[in-house]
Amino acid sequence: MNGYIPPTYLAPFRHQYRLRLTVGEHSARHIRAIARSLLAEWRMRELTDAVELGATELVANVVRHVPDRRCEVLLLRQTGGVRVEVTDGFGQLPAFPAQSRPEDEGGRGLLLLDAVSDKWGVDPVAGGGKAVWFECWCGST
Repeated sequence: MNGYIPPTYLAPFRHQYRLRLTVGEHSARHIRAIARSLLAEWRMRELTDAVELGATELVANVVRHVPDRRCEVLLLRQTGGVRVEVTDGFGQLPAFPAQSRPEDEGGRGLLLLDAVSDKWGVDPVAGGGKAVWFECWCGST
């Protein structure tokens, strides 16, 4: 085999995209475009709608709730799916609303994330921040 490793044997979870930024009103649009491009490259187009919506919600939460609006976005290819993480330095953990009414202005982001992802969560990070993440898997219903 002379040391050649065909691409199918490369570790698929090594493919990632990381971006540190201060988010504003157009940031979600740019992150959606990046996600769409990566998912096409990774041959996971079926996940595009869910990943774009989930990433939009997480970035919108940074705009609304993180005072300095700084965050890091990670898109990570995994075997059979993708993981998206948005990490910020604001220690307040998001609250999953017990009830949400259609007329409510906010509080539906995590409900939407729960609906479009296969798995999601929040992890505290060193220094008082948090990472809000979700995973979408190919072929899931």
